[in-house]
Amino acid sequence: MTRSWLTLDELDLARRRVLVRVDIIVPMNDGRVIDDSRIRAIRPTITEILHRGGVVVLAAHLGRPKGKADESLSLNRLRPALADILGQSVVLHRDIARGPDGSLDADSIHLLENLRFASGETGNDPVFCQHLAQWGDVYCNDAFAVSHRAHASTCGITTLLPSAAGRLLERELAVLTKITTEPDSPVAAVVGGAKISTKISLLASLTSMTDHVFVGGGMANTFFLAQGRTIGASLAEPDAVAEVHRIEETARQNACEIHLPHDVVCARQLRPGARHAILKPPSCPVDQMILDTGPDSVARFNDILADARTILWNGPIGAFETPPFDQGSIALARSIAARSESGDCISIAGGGETLAVISRAGVGKQFGHLSTGGGAFLAFLQGDELPAIQALGNH
Repeated sequence: MTRSWLTLDELDLARRRVLVRVDIIVPMNDGRVIDDSRIRAIRPTITEILHRGGVVVLAAHLGRPKGKADESLSLNRLRPALADILGQSVVLHRDIARGPDGSLDADSIHLLENLRFASGETGNDPVFCQHLAQWGDVYCNDAFAVSHRAHASTCGITTLLPSAAGRLLERELAVLTKITTEPDSPVAAVVGGAKISTKISLLASLTSMTDHVFVGGGMANTFFLAQGRTIGASLAEPDAVAEVHRIEETARQNACEIHLPHDVVCARQLRPGARHAILKPPSCPVDQMILDTGPDSVARFNDILADARTILWNGPIGAFETPPFDQGSIALARSIAARSESGDCISIAGGGETLAVISRAGVGKQFGHLSTGGGAFLAFLQGDELPAIQALGNH
């Protein structure tokens, strides 16, 4: 991807209000942020704007309030974490349409209330774009995670203010562009998750850009079905079997090898501590479910990864939310992290569940790049245009 957008280097920020679109959706428990990594990810951009004399105005969303105010989804809940991580007091502005009341305090960070309280946000409404533009002299997109959405705060706003990519967005695009255009070879990918139907385009794209693709999780069950294997009561998509055959044919044409588990973990119930058995070859009694990738399969794929120079991961390879069916995903995360930390490869992981596995395994710092995007991450790898990136380049 040839860069057609501006970066912060090309904007004068001194004494200017910088409207920064961020993604700060973080997991919370009892009002406490339990994983602040997405907030920490925006800190380089915010710090730079402040150091260059700009006034920071953050714009973000939380949940799906469908155009109506909902106090349970107010961004006021995030103010303490933002203030702590960014090292500045944070002022919440609830009435976006009204615009700022006089000049904005340069010694504070300003936070607009949940963008999706206004119906005009997701509809990319020109009037709501005008409301947003009142808050900035320039605009900065630092929210890769929502850059596949054509919303007011990602697209329409760029027609009204000088616009640039923030440091987080800039890094995301640089890393993902490299692995899709000129990766260090050999390239291996791990694709997991529940449903193959949501990742058909991704799998098709990966077969043209990788040497090996390991399919795990519920997705593997549909591949097993296509091979005529017994999967018992496991999650699968019989309607996608034809797509599996097409993906396998595309892989053969591209000299990409698709790997499936050759041992699996089965149980009658998906619950913590459930009795389970490792079955090899992968088959499952009619009253049981395949819930994890077996240890021999993880070990075999680790042997393949040993030669990879680029490793891409999206989706857990088991029902990781429910121990003991998290063991395959955690073992894989630690193996990839070890290779990455040693400098033998660059590792890129994306998607909320994938990052949750990596966090549980305690190896996030060893990965080369943890993408903040879920849908945007998949869209980029599939070769789809990201509306927000197009919008930056057009203005």
